[in-house]
Amino acid sequence: MQFVDLELSRRLESAEGHAASQYAATRQRLFPESGAEWLHSSGAFVVFDGIESPVTQTFGLGIFEEIRAEGLDEIEKFFHDRRAPVFHEVSPFAGVNSLDLLCRRHYSPIEISSVLYQQVVMPKAQPRGNINVRTVGTDEVQLWTDIGARGWSHEHPELKEFLLEAGTISSARIDSPCFLAEVDGKPGAAGLLFIHDGVALFGGAATVPELRRRGLQTALLHERMRFAADHGCDLAMMVAEVGSNSQRNAERKGFRIAYTRTKWKLRSGEV
Repeated sequence: MQFVDLELSRRLESAEGHAASQYAATRQRLFPESGAEWLHSSGAFVVFDGIESPVTQTFGLGIFEEIRAEGLDEIEKFFHDRRAPVFHEVSPFAGVNSLDLLCRRHYSPIEISSVLYQQVVMPKAQPRGNINVRTVGTDEVQLWTDIGARGWSHEHPELKEFLLEAGTISSARIDSPCFLAEVDGKPGAAGLLFIHDGVALFGGAATVPELRRRGLQTALLHERMRFAADHGCDLAMMVAEVGSNSQRNAERKGFRIAYTRTKWKLRSGEV
């Protein structure tokens, strides 16, 4: 049985931090003018992916090394030099002293998310009927990107250009297989997996509006879990907004909440 403790939090936060750092590294490789960059500081992944990118923040702060004022000075300078706001995703295993220091440094909490996990086991074969799921090759990256962008942007059309770019970067990132689900041979859903040190991070999956409620999401989850088992992973993780439909769907599929995590922001004009 896997207990929820500091060691588990370190593995989960490291997997997400590594995924974010490789996302920024891939952006820098594809778009050198972006200035995307990352580094390790105070034991945390410190990632700059653009001023407005949700990836621009730290991961793992306070769980690998104790947070100290001088460490925060260095991290804040990294973001300030790039004219970016300062955000930290902080596990509760960072401890009360870490949270107290953030408060004294004029940080405020702005988001709470659920970090979910489950043991990876080879799923039982399930009849899929007219549904097929596969990883995509380089010749289908644009198709995968388009399907994902269509699924995610249906409710938020203003995000379509951002999602298309994000899909291009995600598909070019190392250790990040892309999955496409079809029904009756028609592509309808796209999903992502990122593997690091035995942890399979399940990225968001999206289905185009006209093919929803056809079992594509379940098939995507099943195939990604099989892939994770085949590649030696022992843990699967997801991150979702607290109390959201995404959290409930993950729990229905066997994920359990490891802990709730808080995102902190340095108040503008304060250090």
